Amino acid sequence: MREIPGRRRSLRPWAQLWSRRFRTRPGRYPQGSELWNTALTAATEWQWPVVPGAALASCAGRGEAAVCACRDPECVVPGAHPFDPVLLAATTDEAMVRWWWTNRPDAPVILATGGTAPCALSLPAVAGARALAAFERTGVRPGPVLATPTRFSVLVEPYALEELGELLYAQDWVPSSLRFHGEGGYVALPGSVTGAGKVRWEREPERDARGRLWLPRLETLLDVLVRESAATPDTGSRLSY
Repeated sequence: MREIPGRRRSLRPWAQLWSRRFRTRPGRYPQGSELWNTALTAATEWQWPVVPGAALASCAGRGEAAVCACRDPECVVPGAHPFDPVLLAATTDEAMVRWWWTNRPDAPVILATGGTAPCALSLPAVAGARALAAFERTGVRPGPVLATPTRFSVLVEPYALEELGELLYAQDWVPSSLRFHGEGGYVALPGSVTGAGKVRWEREPERDARGRLWLPRLETLLDVLVRESAATPDTGSRLSY
């Protein structure tokens, strides 16, 4: 899947009203659920815009697929996509994030990728594990990596669509199992329960010598991610995050 570029809009008037009502000092929040802490850490400490995910209406049982709260029988990422509000409402505003997860404490935490937030490349979990092993052998620092039982998502510095196009053009072939999440895209953050299982950190975010969250550049990882994805059979067009 190739993400379609988009623009995030500012908070609506009602959201701004709630923001003023529940305003607290940045970085000051009590210990809560894993999702609560993930959402607030991402938004306030890392300045990553987040929005609640659709969540699951029912979890998968034996021989049954998970049902997304969006009720779309063809939903390709059950529980792992924005629904209401939509992706364009993603924000770093602490008060808004508090309000969302106070009212929907079980909602997945969705990171809106691109812009000033990280972009991501996702690939099958088997290929992702092999890629991390290759990075370790060659001394390449991969940065934060998200994981579900079926897929890994590698976070990288924000990239422009034009930059991505040039890098992909230089490749002989890019397998469909390697997917890109740039401006207008999204990934679920740890603690989120999706149709593919619970999201976790395979590699947690780290800070550089200046205290900033460190993200690798796309071009330093792309060759290995393409190679390992190409060596892994694609499971089809249906996404399994």
